[in-house]
Amino acid sequence: MLSTVWETEGLQTLGIVVIVCAALKLLHLLGLISFSEDSVEDELELSAVRHRPEGLEQLEAQTRFSRKELQILYRGFKNECPSGVVNEDTFKDIYSQFFPQGDASTYAHFLFNAFDTDHDGSVSFEDFVTGLSILLRGTVQEKLNWAFNLYDINKDGYITKEEMLDIMKAIYNMMGKCTYPILKEETPRQHVEIFFQKMDKNKDGVVTIDEFIDCCQNDENIMRSMQLFENVI
Repeated sequence: MLSTVWETEGLQTLGIVVIVCAALKLLHLLGLISFSEDSVEDELELSAVRHRPEGLEQLEAQTRFSRKELQILYRGFKNECPSGVVNEDTFKDIYSQFFPQGDASTYAHFLFNAFDTDHDGSVSFEDFVTGLSILLRGTVQEKLNWAFNLYDINKDGYITKEEMLDIMKAIYNMMGKCTYPILKEETPRQHVEIFFQKMDKNKDGVVTIDEFIDCCQNDENIMRSMQLFENVI
């Protein structure tokens, strides 16, 4: 049960990464990532769309996906997003379909901002495959950097208790009635306190990227959790 996972100290600190990767699997089931064996275009092409993606060679150099994989990923992306970009409302719609028992809007907002690296209010194909490449095939350091960026809501280089609490509440709201036993209202705050006791080494009330990475790399549960969805695609 989910309660077992969230009561595990190691997984609770990086549980968000597992949920992100699981969500990517859900995007595959939704059809956003298509793995049809049909023939695909040799080059990325768009007609009558707002956003034209970079060439395959450039994306292949920037990610850990092969040319063929990028073609297949793009085909699925284009089918679901004819405009060439995904906005936040679409992101929220996707999550609401797979978490109908809860409210996924806040979590989808945070995740959208993590994928929207240039902060232009939309996720392009480049944004999507860059994030996907890190989450599924990146090094441990790259994955932890991505996770830290997700937690660091205001992007000031630190994770505060308030930011962590916002993320944890968003996760619990999204999961809704999927947890058993039903979580108490104070549970997210309790998990945040455990998080900071574990990671805030100098007790200054914030977690830096170095503290975050050092703690995660020395936690077997966290390292194990980061490998769970490496073979999603």
